[in-house]
Amino acid sequence: MLRVSALYNETEVDLRAVNGEAESAAVGVEFGPELMLFAESLASRAGDLAGRRQALLNAAGPAVLVDAAGVAANFQRMVRIADAIGIPVDDRSGEMGRHVRAELDLERFPSAANSVSV
Repeated sequence: MLRVSALYNETEVDLRAVNGEAESAAVGVEFGPELMLFAESLASRAGDLAGRRQALLNAAGPAVLVDAAGVAANFQRMVRIADAIGIPVDDRSGEMGRHVRAELDLERFPSAANSVSV
């Protein structure tokens, strides 16, 4: 979704940011490094969440922090609902999905074994 959104909005982004690369997170996304670290802490339930939340608040302000938390919560909700009811991966995203998975080397994660190849 990030790549398509960036293309649609004619914004440069570096998808390697999803792998935790701070330099990549800074490309095309205001407060990218802070947002990435906040998101990583949320997803991993890391003990440094409070510090990263404060760092995002200090860098970007309360409106960005609230939006980031809302986006993260909504994404978790959507993924869980889709998984629970068995929504399949959309066929039209197959080729792009394969390209993104290869570019980001997502097969290296143990959870990749649970993903259906498209």
